[in-house]
Amino acid sequence: MKLRQNRIIEVSGAKLECAIYGSGDPVVLLANAGCSVGYFDDLAGTLAAGRFQAICINMRGVGESSGSLEGATLHDLAADVAEAVEVLGCGPAHLIGHAFGNRIARCLAADCPSLVRKVVVLAAGGLIAPSPPLGADFRKASEVKMNGSDCVTKLGARWLSPASDPRILSAVECWPAVFLAHLGTSRNVPLDEWWSGGRAPLLVVQGLDDQAAVPGNGYALREQFGERVRVVDLPHAGHFMVLEQPEAVARAVVEFLGIEAQS
Repeated sequence: MKLRQNRIIEVSGAKLECAIYGSGDPVVLLANAGCSVGYFDDLAGTLAAGRFQAICINMRGVGESSGSLEGATLHDLAADVAEAVEVLGCGPAHLIGHAFGNRIARCLAADCPSLVRKVVVLAAGGLIAPSPPLGADFRKASEVKMNGSDCVTKLGARWLSPASDPRILSAVECWPAVFLAHLGTSRNVPLDEWWSGGRAPLLVVQGLDDQAAVPGNGYALREQFGERVRVVDLPHAGHFMVLEQPEAVARAVVEFLGIEAQS
């Protein structure tokens, strides 16, 4: 059984819903745009079993988290997480960001390097854009909230490898309008303000079938920043590799974070 504590944390511009698992070295997990952190449940449980404290934070507009997204930028969302870390008194922390969540993680590492130890980037997008652009599918949504399976089958979201069954996303909760609003927060933020992840060590885990964050992004990070960036490629996995190949993702993450934890 996974023991989970739920909290609402008040920060300057928002109230953030958090799910906290275990105790030990803190690891903050940030989900995809417009999605709740519930799909991290197994990964958070694995981290807790490995003597880490997993802190899953819903961004503004998701679940019980609230706060205006009008005029908000990626820096504002990163500042929300920074304040949550300070309220919890758990910094410096490791960060795990999936899809859009790793843009927030990398922005936080660039803006507040003293709060960040290592950054895990699951599906590294940002430099090489997909075609058509991200978000195009979600403008067709008529429902306020959808599960991930329907996002793929009804909206055509490019979240999975052809080898994956859309039903694996049934537990993913997504708010399409919030998905678009979250993407909008990075639209006018220059890439060089967050792309590098500051100077933190980076692990990039990427599905080779990812059509939303194409693997060339991870290779570009490694080419640009050298030994600071480690890349793990997962065949037959797409944008939601955390659910498509959960054991491989967990193994890569725990190995990367555990090197420091054991030193």
